Amino acid sequence: MERIDTKLDGVYIVVPDVFGDHRGYFMETYNKAAFKKLGISNDFVQDNQSYTAKKGTLRGIHFQNAPMAQAKVVRVTRGAVMDVAIDLRKGSPTYKQWVAVELSAENRRMLVIPRGFGHGFRTLTDDVEFCYKVDNLYSKECDRGIRFDDPSIGVDWGEVYDELLSAKDMNAPLLENSDCNFVFGEI
Repeated sequence: MERIDTKLDGVYIVVPDVFGDHRGYFMETYNKAAFKKLGISNDFVQDNQSYTAKKGTLRGIHFQNAPMAQAKVVRVTRGAVMDVAIDLRKGSPTYKQWVAVELSAENRRMLVIPRGFGHGFRTLTDDVEFCYKVDNLYSKECDRGIRFDDPSIGVDWGEVYDELLSAKDMNAPLLENSDCNFVFGEI
């Protein structure tokens, strides 16, 4: 496995080793020892999967407040997405900065997103299967979101269609009006 650093400290692209022949391929999508060698030592406790039917659908920006904040390792098993991680830690040198990475079944890349970051993606194809590991269990009480189009963050999602947004995402508050409780150095 290879780790590629992004402009945001702690947000990494992981490129797995893929072994293939005329029959297909094999790859490890998670190996605790291999991840530890890459500097990723989270104890992942839950796997999730979503399916999105339509190209152009946007999901996010989502996170869980502390004490149930989650680090994630995300990947795509069918189709392609533009995956976005946003630093939401007040006091961070990269507060409100974001990074976008194309993840696809074809490139097999994964994105590691630490606690204290928001996450979202926009589908680049129809029929997307999206998988992710998290290092904290889901908590309905701590589940939060902020507006995908918050002008203080300025993520360039490309063209977004209202009919492809959930009510939750359409009605999410701007970051300045949210109760996001992430503080740099405390999460």
